[in-house]
Amino acid sequence: MSPLLQANRGTVRPSGNFNSSADAEVLHKAMKGLGTDEEAILQLLIARSNAQRQEIKSAYKTLFGKDLIDNLKSELGGKFETLIVALMTPPLAYDVTSLRNAIKGAGTDEKVLVEILSSRSCQQVSEIVAAYRQEYDDDLEEDICGDTSGHFKRLLVILLQANKQKGIQHEHVQSDAQVLFKAGEEKFGTDEQTFVTLLGNRSAEHLRLVFAEYMKLSGYEMEETIKRETSGALRDLLLAVVKCARSIPAYFAETLYYAMKGAGTDDNTLIRVMASRSEVDMLDIRKEFRRMFACSLHSMIKGDTGGDYRKALLLLCGGDDA
Repeated sequence: MSPLLQANRGTVRPSGNFNSSADAEVLHKAMKGLGTDEEAILQLLIARSNAQRQEIKSAYKTLFGKDLIDNLKSELGGKFETLIVALMTPPLAYDVTSLRNAIKGAGTDEKVLVEILSSRSCQQVSEIVAAYRQEYDDDLEEDICGDTSGHFKRLLVILLQANKQKGIQHEHVQSDAQVLFKAGEEKFGTDEQTFVTLLGNRSAEHLRLVFAEYMKLSGYEMEETIKRETSGALRDLLLAVVKCARSIPAYFAETLYYAMKGAGTDDNTLIRVMASRSEVDMLDIRKEFRRMFACSLHSMIKGDTGGDYRKALLLLCGGDDA
C-alpha cells in the first residue's frame, strides 16, 4: 500500500481553509480570563491534522510569546490534558517520548515497548532509534537492554535492528512452518530462540503464508501455540508480532477492547492508540472492532469514559458502527 493510500484511512483530516493565526487566536481566547472553554479547544484541535497543530503552535508563540503546550497544561487537567498533549505532539516525537517514559519510569512499562515496536514499520523503527539518540543522547537499544531480559529482550533487540526480510521467500514458507513446529508443539519444552529469530526477522506477508502452512501442519493457529508454549512478557510480544503480521488494525482493535473491558480502564493505552492511529488507520480499526466484538468502538468509549475526555475520544473515533 502506498503511504498516500494508507494515510487517508484516518478519521482526522487536514482542515481545508486553514489559518494557523486565526486558530491560535481562538485557542488563546478559550484559555483567557476565568475558566477555560474546553469544548472550543477540543473541537478545534481534533478538526486539524497533526502537521496543522504544529503550525498553530508556532503561530501561538509568534502572536503571544507563550508556549501553547505549556498553556494547555496549565489550563487543562487529568486524562483530557494527557490526550490533548498527545494530539499536540508530532507522531515520531510521541513514539520516542512514550518509549522513554516506558523505560525510565518506575519499573518498565512492557506494554508500551510491545505495542510500539511490534506495530511500526522498519522505516519507522529506524527513525525512532535515530530520534531517540538525538533527543536524549542515549542509545534506545542499550536502554531497553538495561531494563529487560531473556528472550523478551532478544526479540526487542531484533525488532530494533529494523532489518526484516523484504517480501515473500516462497522457497522458505514451508520450511519456516516446519522449523516452528519442531521448536514448539513437537518438542518437550520450547525452543524460544527459534520463535524469536524467525518471527522477528520475516516480513508480514511472508509470515501470513507461514501461519497458514503451520495451521495445515500442526492443526493449530500460531497464536494458540504461542499461548501454550511461552509466558509473560515474551508471550505478549510474540503474540503482538503475530497479530500485527496478520492485521495491524485488528491488533489495535483488540488492544482498545482490552483497555476498556472489565473493571477500570487502561487510559494510557486508550489515549496512546486513539491519538497515534487517528490519522493512520482508525477507520480500519473501527471496522475490525465491529467485526471482532459485540459492540462498536464508539459505544464502548461512550460507556467507559466521561466529560470532555469522552467528547474528544468520540471525535477521534469519528463515528458509530452500530
